Amino acid sequence: MIAIIDYGMGNLRSVQKGFERVGCDATVTADPKVVLEADKIVLPGVGAFPDCMRNLEQGGFIEPLLRVIREGRPFLGICLGLQLLFTESEEFGIHQGLGVIPGRVVRFPEGMAEHGENLKVPHMGWNQLEIRRRPPVFEGVEDGSNFYFVHSYYVSPEDESVVATTTSYGIGFCSSIWKENIVATQFHPEKSQEKGLRILKNFGEMK
Repeated sequence: MIAIIDYGMGNLRSVQKGFERVGCDATVTADPKVVLEADKIVLPGVGAFPDCMRNLEQGGFIEPLLRVIREGRPFLGICLGLQLLFTESEEFGIHQGLGVIPGRVVRFPEGMAEHGENLKVPHMGWNQLEIRRRPPVFEGVEDGSNFYFVHSYYVSPEDESVVATTTSYGIGFCSSIWKENIVATQFHPEKSQEKGLRILKNFGEMK
C-alpha cells in the first residue's frame, strides 16, 4: 500500500490520481497509524515551510515519518515534501525541518537573469533536469527531460552526493535528491505528464 500523507497542505488528490493512472493503489490518509502500516510513503506539499512543519507535528506524523524512513521503506517527497527533509529553512525566519538530510532551504536571489531576460520568483513552469545520479524511480527518464516546477525556495544539501538532478533557473540548483530509500523532487511529477507519471509508476513498483 502507498500512503499519501494528508497534513492539510498540498493537492493530494492530483497525486493520488497520478498513481491511479499508472495502475498503483494509493491511499490519502490523515492517520499516523496508517503511515506506520504502509509499504511506501509519499509526502507531498504546497505552501509555507513553517506551516507544514507545524501541521505535521500537530497531526502526529513526525515520529511515524522518521520511523518508516529509518526502517528503509520507499519514501517519495514532492515539492515541499523535499524541503521538509532538510535541517532548516529560511522561509519566514529560521525554522527546523525533519533533519533527515543535512542542509538548508534557501530563497532564490533577487535580480536573477538568464539569456538576457529577468527571471521572476517564484520559479513557475517547465524546466529541464540534468541527471547527476539516477535513482531507480528515474528509469526511462532521459537527461534533459522537462518537468513542472512551482517554488520560491530550493534545497542546498551539505553533502553533494545526495543530489540526483540539478536544474538551471538563474542559478543551478538541486532539483531532486536520492539517498538510500529516499527520493524527493522539487518538481511535481503528478503535473509533469508522461515523464512524471513514469516516476510515479516506477515508485509504485518498487519492492
